[in-house]
Amino acid sequence: MTATTAPATVTTTNATTTPLEPRFAHARQVADAVLFEGYVLYPYRASAAKNRLRWQFGVLVPPAWGPAHHEHASQRTEILMEPKGSASLAVELRFLHAQRRTVQQALPDGTFETVPELHLPDRVLVPWDEGAEERVDVSVPVGELIGAGALFPFVRPAREDTERVLDDTGRTVGRTIRRTEEISGSLRLTATELDGPYRVLKLTVVVENTSPWAPAPGTPEAGDRDAALPRSLVAAHLLLGLDAGGFLSMTDPPEWAKAAVAGCDNQRTWPVLAGEPGRADVVLSSPIILEDHPAIAPESVGAMYDSTEIDEILALRTAALTDQEKREARGTDPRAAAVIDMAESMPPEVLERLHGAVRALREVTGEAIAPDPAATAGVSAPELELFDDQAVFRPEKPWWDPAHTDHADPARDRIDVDGVSVGAGSRVLLRPGPRRTDAQDLFLHGRAALVEAVLHDVDGGVHLAVTVEGDPGADIRREQGRFLYFQPDEVTPLEGE
Repeated sequence: MTATTAPATVTTTNATTTPLEPRFAHARQVADAVLFEGYVLYPYRASAAKNRLRWQFGVLVPPAWGPAHHEHASQRTEILMEPKGSASLAVELRFLHAQRRTVQQALPDGTFETVPELHLPDRVLVPWDEGAEERVDVSVPVGELIGAGALFPFVRPAREDTERVLDDTGRTVGRTIRRTEEISGSLRLTATELDGPYRVLKLTVVVENTSPWAPAPGTPEAGDRDAALPRSLVAAHLLLGLDAGGFLSMTDPPEWAKAAVAGCDNQRTWPVLAGEPGRADVVLSSPIILEDHPAIAPESVGAMYDSTEIDEILALRTAALTDQEKREARGTDPRAAAVIDMAESMPPEVLERLHGAVRALREVTGEAIAPDPAATAGVSAPELELFDDQAVFRPEKPWWDPAHTDHADPARDRIDVDGVSVGAGSRVLLRPGPRRTDAQDLFLHGRAALVEAVLHDVDGGVHLAVTVEGDPGADIRREQGRFLYFQPDEVTPLEGE
């Protein structure tokens, strides 16, 4: 069966009339962070090396260009939902459309000449790829999605906009030209009823770039990602909402739904419950893995466009930029200019608030818990106290006392690994296990390393401090006592060691 092309409620405006709008508005706070993650990185200047490789998340490229460059034209979201009655599904596709900005200087004869930069009193304008926010809103009854589903195509036309640049006196000193390429895409929605104790549907949403653009073979554009980006959906993600019913968590589903959740196929995106905690009627499907009900820290005072960093550090570093660097940042992008202004105008008490917050502390009520009699059998009287007329277990010796532990000697201690005694000076092969999530650790798989010390923690765990062979900074790390740490089951002794 093929999906029907749905004429129903497809809008491309900047507003939606769905009853879910207030709940979508709450979820958009996090969705905006996804949309602009890595948009313009500190130090917020076009000339910065790391700003020359942008648009890393949720990029859906033209299908004729992607396969040869190991990039993709589509993303797929699957999640379980429990609609009630004649529920309707609201879908909001959001992405950035890269538009190329060139800078031209006004000449005495009234013409314009393209230049690499245009100096103004408050900023330095430079060529730059800006990101225009795009949105596709769809609303459809859930019943119409069962079976063949529905297909919602959309197009963003090419356009060119010119903006004159004036000096302090109002005289035209240049202009910027923004060129936007055409983008076409589609939203394909289907729903399948699943067997089980409750009425559950598996919702599938496929977002696809359908742009016909293809560079001519052998031309510079054929291998140029910058040529494909203006025709790509950048940072593409979805907001899904039910006006009656809810979705099931993909990370913490009920027991009866775990097998069905495991059968969901999510490609290049991950759906989580969004909106207010305790609700399950809104989902954010993001190219960045998040937890259910993600939220922006209340201490954050604005977008810094680098969610992998710490706001306090970014604010301090931004405020420390030179005046010339700030002028270039302001000329790079209006969003970069806003970051500069925010860092310069941030009051000390607001900056201090960015220093950190603890959110996981339990409330201390002062209530005592009586010990289990079996647990206190044989405990001497001084270790029991009366509190609120109840016996409370309060041992005189702490659970770990450094003065009474065996003295460890990291430089001489040795452990057995695969029948081989390993200690300081031993050579091993690194084999980081599946519990590692840091790509930097995984890159070390198969590398030889020198064991510097054997360390024991208070829980009985053993850790090997190592330096990687061939690391030019190994001597510095050794002098500073900064090592990489692996557990015994993550290394293999080299022969002869």
